Amino acid sequence: MPEGDTIRRTADTLNAALRGRSVSAFESAIDALARRASSGGLVGQKLLGVEARGKHLLMRFASGATLHTHMGMRGSWHLYRTSTRWRKPRTRARIVITADDVVAVCFSPMSAELLTPQELRSSLRLTRLGPDALADGFDVAEAAGRLRERGEQEIGVAILDQKALAGVGNVYKSEVLFLTGTNPFARVESLADRTLQRIVTTASEQLRRNVARSERRTTSALAPGALNVYGRGGEPCRRCGETVRRAYQGMQRRSTYWCPRCQPAAVEPQPPPVSA
Repeated sequence: MPEGDTIRRTADTLNAALRGRSVSAFESAIDALARRASSGGLVGQKLLGVEARGKHLLMRFASGATLHTHMGMRGSWHLYRTSTRWRKPRTRARIVITADDVVAVCFSPMSAELLTPQELRSSLRLTRLGPDALADGFDVAEAAGRLRERGEQEIGVAILDQKALAGVGNVYKSEVLFLTGTNPFARVESLADRTLQRIVTTASEQLRRNVARSERRTTSALAPGALNVYGRGGEPCRRCGETVRRAYQGMQRRSTYWCPRCQPAAVEPQPPPVSA
């Protein structure tokens, strides 16, 4: 799933290419979205800008309408010139916006909707978001406080709650908890305030570090690999040499990676069986 750094990079790229241009064509395979765009007279409208809010992308038009998309696990935005061949099949395109000679294509989003200003202000998916880890003036205390409210949850579950901290996904979950020496199965209530503050600060720092990168990296620039633990179950920890563990965590059974020596706990879950 694209995380906050990927969505911010996408928003910045779309904004640079589309801001100030007028929509010459708008197509959507999502019937409700196509009807709204047609009735709202989106064609001919100027694009005012594109921004990210956590894992959500907002494209604003001069009419006051906002196109809100969430990529989910497999979605992505692509930019093309009108004469350029697409890198994905057209059958997977759900939104196609043409502005002069630029074409913005949204493939396989989890959700997409065109919102009026009032709907945007009242959208629970957006208004309930926690502090955006990539926002200017990111409020560390607010984000740490929202995590604290999830006292009985395991920290590896709580940090993925976008209502606590917006922008962190499964990769950063494992990497941030490793970097802060926090066991992912520790309950939030067992962690000191300074630990929660260090977790959200590290999350913000790592996301910011990777906004401009094509390859996500949480290790040092000279390290042989880009990530410390994520995706490295069964391999040696880059820091201490202990075997990196993997287990499913939370109701959604998301994979969690950690080093039992660098992130110790009194009781640890058993890793899942190795699949063929």
